Amino acid sequence: MRIRTIPQIYRNANRWREILSVLSKYGLADWLSRFEFAFGKNWLKNRDGAVLADQSRESRIRLALEELGPAFIKLGQIMSTRPDIVGGELADELEKLQTSVPADSPYRVTEIIQDELGQSFDEIFEEFSTEPVASASIGQVHRAKLKSGEEVAVKVQHHDIRHRVRVDLDILTGLAQLAERLPELKPYRPCATAAEFQRALRRELDFTRERRHLEQFGKAFEENEQVKIPRVFSEVCSERVLVMEWLEGTPLSAPEEIRQLGVDLGAIARQGAELYLEMIFRHGVYHADPHPGNLLVTDEGAIGLLDFGMVVRIEESLREDIEDMLLAIVEQDADQLAAVVMRVGLVPPGLDETNLSLDLTDFVAHYAYQSVEQFELAAALNEMFDLMRRYEIVLPSSMALLLKVLVMLEGTAQKLLPDFSLMEVIGPYQRKIVARRMSPTRQLRKAKRFAYEIQQLAEVVPRRLRDILQQVQTGRFDVHLDHRGLEPSVNRLVLGLLTSSLFIGSVSLVSNHVWPVKDVSVPGTLGIALSAAMGLRLLRAISKSGNLDRHK
Repeated sequence: MRIRTIPQIYRNANRWREILSVLSKYGLADWLSRFEFAFGKNWLKNRDGAVLADQSRESRIRLALEELGPAFIKLGQIMSTRPDIVGGELADELEKLQTSVPADSPYRVTEIIQDELGQSFDEIFEEFSTEPVASASIGQVHRAKLKSGEEVAVKVQHHDIRHRVRVDLDILTGLAQLAERLPELKPYRPCATAAEFQRALRRELDFTRERRHLEQFGKAFEENEQVKIPRVFSEVCSERVLVMEWLEGTPLSAPEEIRQLGVDLGAIARQGAELYLEMIFRHGVYHADPHPGNLLVTDEGAIGLLDFGMVVRIEESLREDIEDMLLAIVEQDADQLAAVVMRVGLVPPGLDETNLSLDLTDFVAHYAYQSVEQFELAAALNEMFDLMRRYEIVLPSSMALLLKVLVMLEGTAQKLLPDFSLMEVIGPYQRKIVARRMSPTRQLRKAKRFAYEIQQLAEVVPRRLRDILQQVQTGRFDVHLDHRGLEPSVNRLVLGLLTSSLFIGSVSLVSNHVWPVKDVSVPGTLGIALSAAMGLRLLRAISKSGNLDRHK
């Protein structure tokens, strides 16, 4: 693939130039760090004044994404959930990504709200704070009061954010196509990661999805007094404006303030963990961004959830695979863990299953003698992610995200209670998981699905067999063989035959003095020179392929 064949370059030339400039700037620190002088190193700095040569590769990737803007920050945040692809070290660094997007002017905010809702500003709000509470990559949040008197949080999408995101997504597609051609970047699966990112970001640009998530979670936990989900005011919501109940509380990022409320931090940590396990294993849908800023504790001791832009649904079969994986880790069953990993993961050709099983056995044995109270699930999952990456096994995105959420959940809980172990909470769920799997309702549902699949198979197979037999009978049955990698070999064979034929013919012309000039055959000499050039070209092609004299 040539760079000029990528249409995104021509459509967004200025933005391409800006992106490549930033990437080059942060990449140059690799070269500077090899020299033993400080003069040149201090020239390249990021926008905060930090010297790039002093930063690790992971830190420079994070800094570059922050400088490139909202879409790239979102890309980094999604990559942070895939340690099985990018590695645990880079994933941990990308978790630190901070969005510093300037807030839109009050005029812009007013204009967007009125255009979206079709009402004047004064008809909707009694009060509206023009100073935003927060400004993230997609939108900003303002505190307000409706005409009916309810205190609300108003989330407004940034002006022109859709156009900027579209341009950056277009460019990311081009960058992924280029990166796919580089051997050192291919293990990161650039095209697949870019496609996954595009789906996630387009969903976040539609606030009606977040509104439906809020309504769904509100209904699921309406009888649970320990959980607080903001109520949505659907009549004043749209694709770009979301109005929800204002929740008063203290974020989990401020444990000292929570302790001053007289709330037991250990109880809150356990309560939050049980809440997430209930979402995952009972409802099959969960809030996928449990960092301390999105969780707060109300004055009544309930846990409030904020920002439902990232919500993930898990189908039942995948949920069972995740349960099997966690149970295998809990029970230190290396064989079961290896079976689950190879069943659900995208396994590379020629996987060394013997060494994988040995490494998984060592992994399980390392944690086998730890008590439940001392078992750190986050460390175990991070180590397993590194193991998957070493063997180039790619987990399904929903499974990788869920395991990463469990890591984040334990980290968030440990901010409240440093010795908290998520395994203490997961342990009792082992019995619930087994009981739920053996329940008559679940078995009946699986039996119905199995019967339906058998019925579909019984309807399709006879018809397909009849079609094949008819094709055989009429002589229209064809077998298509895909000779992978054969075309280059055939091309080289043909070029070799042409080269040798040209050389032999040219030697014959020289020997017989055909069209001589000073007793030297002109066409013969030209033919020999051309055959020599073709021979060198053929040798170069074989040498570049690495198969000139390799023995297997």
